[in-house]
Amino acid sequence: MTSDDTQGAPEPQDGGSGDTPFHFTDKRKVDPTTGHKRETPDGGTPAEGGATASSDAGDPLEALDFDPAGEAAEDSELLAAKAQAAENLDALQRERASFTNYRNRALRDQEAARTQGTQDVLAALLPVLDDIERAKQHAELSGPMAAIAEKLDASLAKFGVERFGAVGEEFDPTVHEALMHNTDAAVESTTVNLVVEPGYRIGEKVVRAARVGVVGPE
Repeated sequence: MTSDDTQGAPEPQDGGSGDTPFHFTDKRKVDPTTGHKRETPDGGTPAEGGATASSDAGDPLEALDFDPAGEAAEDSELLAAKAQAAENLDALQRERASFTNYRNRALRDQEAARTQGTQDVLAALLPVLDDIERAKQHAELSGPMAAIAEKLDASLAKFGVERFGAVGEEFDPTVHEALMHNTDAAVESTTVNLVVEPGYRIGEKVVRAARVGVVGPE
């Protein structure tokens, strides 16, 4: 062997031998032959850098079949919707109560206005009604005028107008106005013995008290 051959041949360094075979470690997680995931002897799977990845070291939420964050968001939306529905229901009930009160108040006002209008008309007709009553007492009302008087009474009755005050009634200061007062030992209580002008009322409302003469015990 020449000196040139000796210089061209590589020499093993660090005491190594050229006959030593090369070894490598297959760290792939999937078996290229079967396509299945490889398992390490301790039950884990190969990880990067040769480390074994244990299933216990992973995210514990991966084993769940639902997303807790999503469930919490849905619960929050449901609670918000229920709160809004309760608020809307309360507002609706308040509006309904307010409308009911308004309707009742409007009906009362309407009835009061109707009654007041009837009272005003009756007050304007009182002189005419008094003349008709005087004509009846003196038997001066007959024929067509008597028929007209009856129609007038019937029309007033439709509006709840009532005539009161008659001889023999017990005197009541709330509905009678005593223009004359006499005494009699034969009577036991004060009663009406003369009707000067009858009284008129609408329902419980006295438009005019009956103007009468009374007689009472001595």
